[in-house]
Amino acid sequence: MKQFIVTPSMGKRLIAKALVKHSSIQAVVEKGTLVIVAGTTNGYVAQEVLASLGQEKRFSLDNFYRGVVTPPSKKSSSGKFGKGEFPGDVVIVDGKWQVGKTIFDVVDDLKTGDVILKGANAVNLCRKQAGVYIADPNGGTAGASIRAIVGRRVKLIVPVGLEKRVTGDINEIANKLNSPETQGPRMLVLPGEIFTELDALALLSGCQVSLLAGGGVGGAEGGVWLGAKGSEEQLATACEVIDSIVGEPLFGM
Repeated sequence: MKQFIVTPSMGKRLIAKALVKHSSIQAVVEKGTLVIVAGTTNGYVAQEVLASLGQEKRFSLDNFYRGVVTPPSKKSSSGKFGKGEFPGDVVIVDGKWQVGKTIFDVVDDLKTGDVILKGANAVNLCRKQAGVYIADPNGGTAGASIRAIVGRRVKLIVPVGLEKRVTGDINEIANKLNSPETQGPRMLVLPGEIFTELDALALLSGCQVSLLAGGGVGGAEGGVWLGAKGSEEQLATACEVIDSIVGEPLFGM
């Protein structure tokens, strides 16, 4: 088994590189509709997917989110972090990026076989649960997505970094946050396929991948140690994949 330290920004890039090769995305990216809902991890996914279509030049990670969590000293959990205006979600219809459109523009037209990518704020690996914070009183993009996911069996994939792992039952956490006695954002449990760095490295290398440890300093805060087990060829591929994301800058830096 080989061990790798992966920072949160490296993890975002790793997830993005793998999702381009995900069978559900490959099946829909050139024929059908793929909606990449704005979020920091999904920004990396959008970059990689658009690059695979040769349409990445007009895309920027700046402001590709509706809310972002920053240190308390910045006091901007729902404010601006980058520069410029919100660019919209990335909506790809039959291989063409519909620049400026959002999930709200297309949600009622989505059908079985189409795919939505929506990030999360909490993930429980053992229970295979993910939850997203909700600040919008109308349910935001997650609430809109549910109509298509449940109503028309549109596939939901939840790209989420391991730094967001929790040990509690996310259904119970959501119940607490959605209580009338609780202040701050609410939470919605997401009914989709959870996709973390573990899934990403496994997909790209063929290895069995496990979470071993976490934490660090000097830029490794929130980082995770991954263990990869496989054949010599698979381990060599895993090393190549990790080498390709070493040096990924901090988000917004």
